[in-house]
Amino acid sequence: MIDVGIIGGAGYTAGELIRLLLNHPKTNLNFIYSTSNAGNKIYKVHQDLVGSTDLEFSSTINPDVDVLFLCLGHGNSKAFLESHTFSSKTKIIDLSNDFRLEADRDFQGNHFTYGLPELHKEAIKKANFIANPGCFATAIQLAILPLATFQLLKSDVHVNAVTGSTGAGTSLSETTHFTYRDNNFSHYKAFTHQHLGEINERIQDLQKKSKSEVIFVPNRGNFSRGIFATAYTDFEGSLDDAKTLYKTYYQDAAFTVVSDEDIHLKQVVNTNKCILHLHKHNNKLLITSIIDNLLKGASGQAIQNMNLMFGFEETEGLRLKANYF
Repeated sequence: MIDVGIIGGAGYTAGELIRLLLNHPKTNLNFIYSTSNAGNKIYKVHQDLVGSTDLEFSSTINPDVDVLFLCLGHGNSKAFLESHTFSSKTKIIDLSNDFRLEADRDFQGNHFTYGLPELHKEAIKKANFIANPGCFATAIQLAILPLATFQLLKSDVHVNAVTGSTGAGTSLSETTHFTYRDNNFSHYKAFTHQHLGEINERIQDLQKKSKSEVIFVPNRGNFSRGIFATAYTDFEGSLDDAKTLYKTYYQDAAFTVVSDEDIHLKQVVNTNKCILHLHKHNNKLLITSIIDNLLKGASGQAIQNMNLMFGFEETEGLRLKANYF
């Protein structure tokens, strides 16, 4: 049993992290730190946890926990670690974008490993510090990793992806309000989304001479959770060649599955799965990638990384059924 601490406990990703950890057979939730909710019952904020726990948000931090999850807003993790000291045994998993890029990986003498298990499993097992990937970055990278690994990216990759409203966090704004989202659809940060940085770095790591550009248009969907991403690029082989390539690449992946059947978002909501589907049209290969943005795109992947870091079964605490109906 390992002791776990969470910094920043009020958001959607923290709520899912708490739910998963409460049901994980090898973790004890030692504290959930929140300056705005200290003393409040966890279930007062995360109402799905009524009857599941009587834990309260804490105003104090135990620096000796075995693992610490940072669920802070982007840009705040570095500031937090600069003002707080933890035991040398404490492993840290950051869910923000503070340490995802190569230029930010080394911090206070520590190195943050990029936590995409399908790519860096062995490094994650040895790591003490993890930069958990972004949600769009996870869905898109899993769609194109096999191509980049085998030097098969020959042209630009065009990506169109739709995310649910939980991807924008708990704070209300014009574009997250129900009256905006309901029966509506829009794009944002076209060609400039912040997750492009980590995606492009992985491509360059795998296919160093690649001149392929990822042309990405993110969209807001009128649903709560999930990401439905489609990516297409030139591919000289047949559809069967592509299926063999992808199924071989992901044959040992705990949560990434290549489906021969058409896929839809409900297959992954409330799971840590990524399901991929391939389609060939003339010289274009279309890869569809679906994930739950709060689980495989955030908290579920963070637990997956924790399992690898502590030598647990990779699927421990993550054997979840989709909200299919």
